[in-house]
This record gives sequence, structure tokens and C-alpha cells, in this order.
Amino acid sequence: MRDYLVFLLLLGIKVFTRTFYRVQMRWLGDPPKDSWRRIRVVAILNHTSLFEPLFAGGCPNHFLWRMARHGVVPIARKTSDRAVVGQFYGLIANRVISITRERDETWDQVLAGIDPDAMVALLPEGRMKRANGLDSEGRPMTVRGGIADILETIGEGRLLLAYSGGLHHVQVPGQRFPRLWKTIRMNLELVDIGPYRRELMAQAGPVGFKRAVTADLERRRDQNCPPEASPSA
Repeated sequence: MRDYLVFLLLLGIKVFTRTFYRVQMRWLGDPPKDSWRRIRVVAILNHTSLFEPLFAGGCPNHFLWRMARHGVVPIARKTSDRAVVGQFYGLIANRVISITRERDETWDQVLAGIDPDAMVALLPEGRMKRANGLDSEGRPMTVRGGIADILETIGEGRLLLAYSGGLHHVQVPGQRFPRLWKTIRMNLELVDIGPYRRELMAQAGPVGFKRAVTADLERRRDQNCPPEASPSA
């Protein structure tokens, strides 16, 4: 029953987005015809707003159904503890797991929830970028090492890197309501997890693997994200 409820919510978000926004999604490179299939990890880079579910407007229905059936989504406890927002985010995937910012039992629950059919969707930076380009504590936006744990756990399949063009022109953190009639942009790139993991492991070794992953994703993010629209645009 839950999978149908989640799918209807995601489908509703897609309809809302296509009604009130213009969605531009562009594939980098030469993607295969089945580009939305066999995806095991979805990583959204350049986290700017809690309204990022609007990007569902550019996803095919079969991808949303897979999220409803097999999606595993870790979300910050700070978000899940909010009354309305927490309830909403608790229904964006089959399994939504509230995590702290520490490597503790909550992160172990995420890794334990990755079965052979799971598709993990996450925000690898682990925090939100404010309008000044920094996080809420004034630090630069970096990728955290948790995604390396996920890639090691999954081993094979496709990693979908979703480079956000930012949503500050739709909703700046702290604003209550989003602005409508805006264009939201995202660039997409597919990475084969097996060869990617083996290449970075050969370069950095087991000890340096996590840092190699985070450094590579930060480089890709800075290179491949669409230009951000001004919050006043």
C-alpha cells in the first residue's frame, strides 16, 4: 500500500512542477537509450533548497515508480523532525531513514537497508547552501564521505549524478513559499559504479578511497552544474 501512496505523491509533484515551472534536464555525454534504467544510486549535487523534489518534474514515470517501490532516502534528522516538512519527506521513497550528522547507528540503518533491488537517493553534501554560497555555519559546500560507503556497499550498477542549477530563485532557505513560473535546470550524468569504484580504489587505495570519491564529486559538481539563477531573478 505504501508504494502506491508514495508513487501518487511523486506523480502529483511531477504534475505540479510541469504546471507551474519549466523543467530543463540535459544529459552530459552520450547516454544510452535506457538511461533511466539500472540506476542504483542517485546523487543530487548543489543542494540549495528543500523544494528539490520539484526535479521529479523531469523524471519518467517508471523511475518514480521505482523510487516508490525500492527507493532508500536518508534525510537529516533536523528535516525529519519538522512537523509538516518531515511528514512530507517521509513519503518521498519506499524507505526514508532519518540520520544524524554523525557516523552512528542511523547511518548503519541506511547501509543495512540496501538490498539487491534498492535505489539510494541522497544529497551527498549533507547540508544546504544558503544564498551567500556557504552553508548555515558559513562553511564552503563540500561532499561528505557517506556516498563512498554506499558505492562500496552496492558495488555494481549505475550512479546517476544530478547536477542542480540551484533553486534559490524558487525558494531561498527561510522563505515560506516558493515562487512560481521559474525555469529549473539540471544536468545529468551516468557513471558505471563498478569501474568507477575500481579506478578510484586503484588510485587511492582502501584508505584514501573515501577522500578520492568526495574530491572527484566536488570537481564534477563545480564543472557540470548549470549556472545558478539569482535569488531575485
